[in-house]
Amino acid sequence: MKLFKDSMRNLFLIGLAALFSLTLQGQELNAIVTINSDQLSQGDLPIFKTLERSLNDFVNKNVWTNRKYKENERVNAQFFITINKFDSNRFEGTLQIQSSRPVFNTSYETSVFNFKDNSLAFQYIEFQPLIFNENGFESNLVAVMAYYVNIILGLDADTFSLEGGTDNFKVAQGIVTQGQSTNFQGWDAAENRSRFVLVDNLLSNSYREYRVAMYNYHRKGLDVLSDNNSAGKQVIQGTMKLFETMQKRRPNAFLIQTFFDAKSDEIQSIFSDGPKIDLVKLKETLNKVAPYYSSTWNDIKY
Repeated sequence: MKLFKDSMRNLFLIGLAALFSLTLQGQELNAIVTINSDQLSQGDLPIFKTLERSLNDFVNKNVWTNRKYKENERVNAQFFITINKFDSNRFEGTLQIQSSRPVFNTSYETSVFNFKDNSLAFQYIEFQPLIFNENGFESNLVAVMAYYVNIILGLDADTFSLEGGTDNFKVAQGIVTQGQSTNFQGWDAAENRSRFVLVDNLLSNSYREYRVAMYNYHRKGLDVLSDNNSAGKQVIQGTMKLFETMQKRRPNAFLIQTFFDAKSDEIQSIFSDGPKIDLVKLKETLNKVAPYYSSTWNDIKY
């Protein structure tokens, strides 16, 4: 009898260890969620710290994909929530999202996504569980956070394999569909720079060059710079031409601005050092696709 109990106990421990191992492998994010309530007269209430802890657990401890991630492969991200209105259990504010990924054979982290959502509104009761249900809309806070988690993971996957983030974008698109049945802002197709527009463009063939550019720029460009600076720069320069093609078909495309919001300073730095290229043609292309960063492009010098 004792042998049977010992065997069952060992099997249980083995199963528990395996489950724990799978959970560790499945967790994809290494994120920091920060809540700023300084604008409020009640900004020092404990509910803001409780919410901050709950959101950190929500994004970091949930398993979001079927892909296995080692600890050092988890995606670095930051969520900055600024609360500018608070009444009982109702919150309004903005959400700044940033994500990055390491560049091969270096200690450098490159910015992948840098975006501000100005339409954050939700209801939250202190210690309320935050649970994501892909098949149902239960909380706008949960929906917004899960949406951006999937955007981050999708974009990160796109930088390692061509269109590798499609599954994540489809999950985000499903969240948008559910959100459109609510009265919360940010989910509507008619809204400027809305969550609908972002994921719709990511999945649209009309903007396919963006996803090709994400792969080429990171995997074929940045990741080879340390071994072959000249080849890497040539690929990155060619990637800018992809945006020019997209710009001709879709002038002032939202995704183009999103890309350069994350990459403008990096591009300036890359082409101001190392093997020389034709800066005249490069600047001409950059000024066509991202004229709002013309002062940055003017700073590209040897």
